[in-house]
Amino acid sequence: MMLKEKYLPLVSGWTHSGITCVIFLAVICCRTVASDVKKVESDEHGVCWARVGHSYPLKCAFELFDSSFFNNTKMLEIVKGQKEFNIPIFTANRKLVASVNGGLHDPSYLVFNSAWGSEQSQHVTKRFKYPSLSGIKKPRSEQDIAFMSILELGELIKTKQITSKELTKIFLKRLKRYNHALEAVVTYTEELAYKQAKEADKLLAQGVYLGPLHGIPYGLKDIIAVPHYKTTWGSRSFKNQVLDIEAWVYKRLKSAGAVLVAKLVSGSLAYDDIWFGGRTRNPWNIEEFSTGSSAGPAASTSAGMVPFAIGSETAGSVTYPAARCGVTALRPTLAQLAELDKLGPFCRSATDCAIILDAIRGKDPDDLSSRDILLLTVGYLEDAEMEVVHVLASKGVNMIPFKLNYTVDSVQGILNFTMDVDMLAHFDEWQRSGKDDVYEAQEQWPTELRRARVIPAVDYVQAQRARGKLIREVRESFTVDAFIGNATDWERVCLGNLVGLPVIVVPTGFKNIPNPPPNNTTRRRTTITTGIYAPPERDHIALALAMAYQSVTNHHRQQPPIDDLGPNDPIPSPPTSSLS
Repeated sequence: MMLKEKYLPLVSGWTHSGITCVIFLAVICCRTVASDVKKVESDEHGVCWARVGHSYPLKCAFELFDSSFFNNTKMLEIVKGQKEFNIPIFTANRKLVASVNGGLHDPSYLVFNSAWGSEQSQHVTKRFKYPSLSGIKKPRSEQDIAFMSILELGELIKTKQITSKELTKIFLKRLKRYNHALEAVVTYTEELAYKQAKEADKLLAQGVYLGPLHGIPYGLKDIIAVPHYKTTWGSRSFKNQVLDIEAWVYKRLKSAGAVLVAKLVSGSLAYDDIWFGGRTRNPWNIEEFSTGSSAGPAASTSAGMVPFAIGSETAGSVTYPAARCGVTALRPTLAQLAELDKLGPFCRSATDCAIILDAIRGKDPDDLSSRDILLLTVGYLEDAEMEVVHVLASKGVNMIPFKLNYTVDSVQGILNFTMDVDMLAHFDEWQRSGKDDVYEAQEQWPTELRRARVIPAVDYVQAQRARGKLIREVRESFTVDAFIGNATDWERVCLGNLVGLPVIVVPTGFKNIPNPPPNNTTRRRTTITTGIYAPPERDHIALALAMAYQSVTNHHRQQPPIDDLGPNDPIPSPPTSSLS
């Protein structure tokens, strides 16, 4: 008996094909598992058997979502994901926020901004008080120059010990030298870089100094548009795309006098470290990959290929590669709750991060000088790096044990729903046209976005209501000025991105790599980091605490062993270009 004929009695005379499809969707799509013959349970009508080869019921169901472009294999994959992943999250969120009608207690955190255009708040806050540098001398070796901080490089330029053109040449040479090993660069912006460096040198000769970024080279994650250069999003589907627009962050850095030397790797469509040109590696251990879609900014900064770079995070794309590659990086406060994307700097130090934040935000964070940290109460979680706790306590900070309490148990699912639905809205045509079939890693975006296609609007809004409940609970539990904890704990990564907590990733040391070569003679290392978290819009607190820690430690100043992995290391030193 055909499925349609068997279930027609359930329709009770409603034989319109759309209603029949709804029955098929409810009975089959939510309960089918991928095998040649399916046992499909209906809630009160016994058991029936459905042949997968008979594609009509699933096709009919997907037509209701205007999604009949999926083939049978993809439909079954979606059905399996709907049952194993989506439905448990639906259930958890309904239990949290939808057990009482009316929605008065748990409103949605979808945000609408009624302001037209680019109206800005007239409130202006003060700049950070950067350390005053004097007596900085130009090192003899380019290697040492490459690992200087922004403030140090800026002092060399300001005092005319080096020109922006000379500095640009050094970093372009390093980018080309080490990219063969790290696969961190998509496009060199060499012509633009020398043009911007020439302008920076000209302004300085005229007595015009734009600030600490004047003439400083940097890189941008290749999701950020720059006119006349490719913006590939790391994907082979878009590897020839040129967007002749200026991204806001690029405009801000250009106006501050910074010099763009490269577009750096983004994982394909901002997912992990795999891109159309390969997979980006960790400079501290080139056997490892860098993780996270801001792979290029993290690896390039770590290797001294740029003084700083701009990356982005939706869910771990700043924190994970920063922790893996051992650099200081800031995931700033989430600006708009409707989306999760945020740009953040990868730098040599917390002070450098503060300089970049000043430049790209358009307004400056509140000043918090070193003496003010004595007024702070900072919590530390069970997984905090205790060296950071002890150092901050020695600087006069009131350190106390802390635990962040909340009852929402679907945090990771809420983030996936929010991220995936938003992503699919941006790449609807990409999926409909089948371009996802050539994506670099099929288990990543293609699978997630197919599953997102069948998230009902009601359950998406319920997830946002649960997000609102989470935000309120975290706010009530956040009884300290900041807290210290692991920066890559996945639950905390999801929570921080949903709530909008800024976090700065701080290098705190090194340990031996797993399974080292005989006699453990390798110089490769696993980096140890921690996170300093602050409430939303209190990025300056996290930055000030990180500055205090780094003022008496030197973990952030270490250089990865790219050229010399050590004697008897079975992994050969990476190939480099012949550029001199």
